[in-house]
Amino acid sequence: MNIDAKGKTVAILVEDFYQELEVWYPLLRLREAGVEAFTVGLQAGVTYKSKLGYPVKAERGITSIAPAELNAVVIPGGWAPDYMRRHESFVTLVREMNALGRPIAAICHGGWLLCSAGVLRGRRATSFFSIKDDMINAGALYQDRSVVVDGNLITSRTPEDLPDFCRALLHALGVLVEETAAVGQGAER
Repeated sequence: MNIDAKGKTVAILVEDFYQELEVWYPLLRLREAGVEAFTVGLQAGVTYKSKLGYPVKAERGITSIAPAELNAVVIPGGWAPDYMRRHESFVTLVREMNALGRPIAAICHGGWLLCSAGVLRGRRATSFFSIKDDMINAGALYQDRSVVVDGNLITSRTPEDLPDFCRALLHALGVLVEETAAVGQGAER
């Protein structure tokens, strides 16, 4: 594996009713790659519960984050993005990250926050199928694919797409990961 993640910082946005895998898989995958990934909620130190009650503590508060200090932001799904977009600080962060051309990675219902930030007009994107109309009405050129990359915008549909989603994010961050065959997946011993 050839990895150059030194100095890369990524905020994973959290709120109540987040989708478990869509927070924890990117958070752990980014940390495994050497990226400084941390959770960001409305307030630092607050514990947010997933749709199934699994807790995650916000390591930083949204108002303590400056877009210029981040290399990327991840917007997980679940119902959390609907709560996030009710707070201008989350919307502003996404809008400013887009203005800087920094990667914005949204999966599943994370597209709701993209809609509210007004960053979809004329751009290719995907999401969970139930918010497809919201995405199109916000101006997205909708594609039903595991991952869609349009400039700094990275979008995916569901937890099953997380491997492609994280590979696209790591690529956008300039973190080079050598592809290797998975051990034990159909390989003869």
